[in-house]
Amino acid sequence: MKPDDPLLKILVCPLDKGPLSLLDPGDALYNPRLHRRYPILDGIPQLLPSSGEQLTDAEHTRALRRLADRGPGS
Repeated sequence: MKPDDPLLKILVCPLDKGPLSLLDPGDALYNPRLHRRYPILDGIPQLLPSSGEQLTDAEHTRALRRLADRGPGS
């Protein structure tokens, strides 16, 4: 999945129904509100609640840095 994929505008977290962010290199979607990462396997987002992985505080901080480094709209 790429940052300009139109699906990113409609995909939401299965738990809080909020927007998700694409983590580089496009292998996961991230919900920073719940600190949950959802894998993308063979280009298909795995958005079942059981597919999500809870990130530690340190992993959450790294994920936020990766998103900030990419900048808005990218």
